[in-house]
Amino acid sequence: MTTHADFLIELGTEELPPKALKSLQDAFAEGLLSRLGDAGLNFGAADRFGAPRRLAVVLKDLELKQPDEAFERRGPAVKAAFDADGNPTKAAEGFARSNGVSVDQLERMETSKGEWLVYRGVEPGRATKDLLPDLVQATLDALPIPKRMRWGASRDEFVRPVQWLVMLLGDDVVPASIYGIEADRFTRGHRFHAPDPIRIKRPTDYADVLKEQGWVLASFDQRRATIAEQAKVAAEAKGVTAVIDDDLLDEVTALNEWPVALVGQFDERFLDVPAEALVSSMQEHQKYFPTMDEQGRLASYFVFIANLESKDPSQVISGNEKVIRPRLADAAFFWDTDRKTPLVERVEKLKSVTFQQKLGSLHDKAGRLKAIAGEIARRLGDDVEVAERAAWLAKADLVTDMVFEFDDMQGIAGYYYALHDGEPDTVARAILEQYKPAGAGDELPTSRAGMAVALADRLDNLAGLFGIGQPPTGTKDPFALRRAALGVLRILVERELDLDLHELVAFAADQHANLPQRETVVDQVVDYALDRFSAWYQDDGFRPDVFQAVRALNPSRPLDIDRRVKAVAGFSAMAQAEALAAANKRVANLLNKAGDNLGTELAKGFKQGGPAWLARQANPSLFVESAETTLWDAIETAEHDVAPMLDKTDYQGALQRLATLRDEVDAYFDQVMVMAEDPAVRANRLAVLARLRQLFLQVADISVLQQ
Repeated sequence: MTTHADFLIELGTEELPPKALKSLQDAFAEGLLSRLGDAGLNFGAADRFGAPRRLAVVLKDLELKQPDEAFERRGPAVKAAFDADGNPTKAAEGFARSNGVSVDQLERMETSKGEWLVYRGVEPGRATKDLLPDLVQATLDALPIPKRMRWGASRDEFVRPVQWLVMLLGDDVVPASIYGIEADRFTRGHRFHAPDPIRIKRPTDYADVLKEQGWVLASFDQRRATIAEQAKVAAEAKGVTAVIDDDLLDEVTALNEWPVALVGQFDERFLDVPAEALVSSMQEHQKYFPTMDEQGRLASYFVFIANLESKDPSQVISGNEKVIRPRLADAAFFWDTDRKTPLVERVEKLKSVTFQQKLGSLHDKAGRLKAIAGEIARRLGDDVEVAERAAWLAKADLVTDMVFEFDDMQGIAGYYYALHDGEPDTVARAILEQYKPAGAGDELPTSRAGMAVALADRLDNLAGLFGIGQPPTGTKDPFALRRAALGVLRILVERELDLDLHELVAFAADQHANLPQRETVVDQVVDYALDRFSAWYQDDGFRPDVFQAVRALNPSRPLDIDRRVKAVAGFSAMAQAEALAAANKRVANLLNKAGDNLGTELAKGFKQGGPAWLARQANPSLFVESAETTLWDAIETAEHDVAPMLDKTDYQGALQRLATLRDEVDAYFDQVMVMAEDPAVRANRLAVLARLRQLFLQVADISVLQQ
C-alpha cells in the first residue's frame, strides 16, 4: 500500500510585486512546511518556486495520512462512578456514552488522589488530501502582505488577483478551492510564448514542464543566476563589464519569467554628466545594469533583460535606447542648469524648505550644522573653517533640479557642484560623505571634515527630535533616529574619535532656539544611543553582561567604552574572572550596607563621599590578621602597576594585572571576618574592601559579570 506521494501546490496570479516576490516565495514555502510539520506529516526534499505570476512548492514523499494518535480521557472518580451495590452511576454511564463504549469497557487508573475511570483509545490520523486545503489557505492568509486587494465580485483578498490553482498529490488532483478557484492540474506558461494551459502529470515534472513547454524558469534562484551570467557575457561581448547590484538583480529576477540579456547604448556625450546620476537613471528608473570600461569608468553601454526571445532583438534594443535617451537628457539638462547657480547662493533658498515644523527650516538646520561641525573639528584639532564651510553648504543641493529629480543624488550632486564652484576638495568631500554611513555595514566617512559634518547632522536630528518629544516609537522612526544613533557610534569608535557623547549632545541641543525638553534631552539621547551600543555588541557575539559591566560606570565616551568592553570580554574568559567577579559582588553588597556598620563620623563621611571616600580612610595600623597586610600590599602594588596602563587606556593590560589578585582576595575572605565585633576594625576592613573595589572600578564593574 502506498504511504507517501509527491505534492505540488502552485498559486497562479497576476504579476506579483517584484520587490516582494522573494520574501513571498520564502514565506509561503516555510509557512507551509511548518504547518505540515505541526500536523505530524513528514516529507522529504522541498523545492520552492517564485516567478512573476506564480508561487509554488514541490515536496517529495509527503505522508498520505497523519499517524494515529493514542489518547487517554479521564472520567469520574471510581467512588463516584459506582453506588454502594457496585452498580454504575449516571456519571459513569454518561462518561462511557460520550466515548461510545459501555461502562465495562472503561479502565481504571490509580493516582495520588485516588482511583479514576479512564477511556483509552486511538484517534485515527486524517488523510493528507483532506488537510491540505486548509493548510494551504492558512499559509496564504499569513503571508507578509502589507496591503491586500479584492478583484471582481469576490470578497477574497490577496496581494494580486488569483487566476489558477494547481494542487497535485501523486498523480491525483487534490479537491480544493482557494480564493474561489478550483484546483486542477493545468498551469500557465509565458504570456506570449505559451499562452495555452499546460498539463502537469506529476508534481516532480513541474519545473521541467514549465521550462520546456511554458517558456518559464520557475526557480527564482535559477533565474537569478541565469540573468547574472547572461548580463556578464553580453557585456563582455562589447568589451565592458556589467555592474550588477544585488538588490537590482533580485528585482529584475522578479520581473522576468524567461530572461534574455541584451545590450543597448547611449550617446557618449552623456558621460559628461556625473556617473552617479546616469547610474541612478539606469538602475532606479529603467532597471538596467550599467557597464564599466577597463579603466573602471562608466561606459556608454547598458545591459537590460527582455522577458522574451524576440525574432528581431535589434528592435527591442532600439526601443530601450529610445526610452533611456530622454531620461539621460534630463540628467544632462539638470547638470548644466544647476551649475549656473553656485551652492553658496542656494543656501538662502533653504529658508523656504521646512526641516521639521517645530525645528525650523533647512536654513536653520544649516546654521546649526555649521556650529556643531565647527565645534567637533575644534575638539579634534582639525581645520574648523573647512568643517564649518562644508556644513553650511551640505544641504544646498536639496534645492537643485538634479536632486529634485534623482533624490538619491543628495550629497553626490553637492560634491560635484562644490568642485565646479571652486570650493576646496576637502569641503566637497565632506558634503559627499555627510550621509555616511547610510545603513548597517555601509562605509564611513574618510575625511576629517566629512566625519564632523556626518556627526553634526545626526546629533542635530537626535537632539532636536528628542528635545521636542518625538523619539522613535515602536516601528515608527520617520527621521531614522535609530540609524542616526548607530551612525554616531560607528564613526566615533571605528574612526577612533575620542569625544564625549554627553558633551556633543549638549552642544547640539544648545544650538536649537527652543527645545521643550532641554533639561532631559541629553540623558535621553545618550541612553538611547548606548542602548544601540548594547545591541551592536550582542550582534558581534559579546555577552550582554560584559557591556553592562562597563555601562554600570555611566561612561559617555564611545571609543573609551569600546576599549573597556573588549578588555572585559577578554578578562571574562580568564580562569580568575569568576572568583574575582564573585568577590566584587560580595564587596559591593557589604558596601551597600556599610553605613550601618561604621562609626558616626565615618558614616557621615561615607554618606557624602561614598565608597571612593571610604577607600581613602583605610589604616594599615589597624590590621589584625596577616591576610589583611598581604592584601593591602597587593592592592598598593597593583595600583602602582595599573596607573600607567590606565593613562594609556590599556584596559586589557590593567585587568590582566588585576586578575593576579585572586589568591590574595581569596585568602582574605577565607581568613578575615570582615564584620568584626570591634567597630574600628570592622570599619577599617570595609575601607580596605572599598579600596579594592575602586581599583577594579577604574575599568568596569566586574561584579555585574554572570558567574
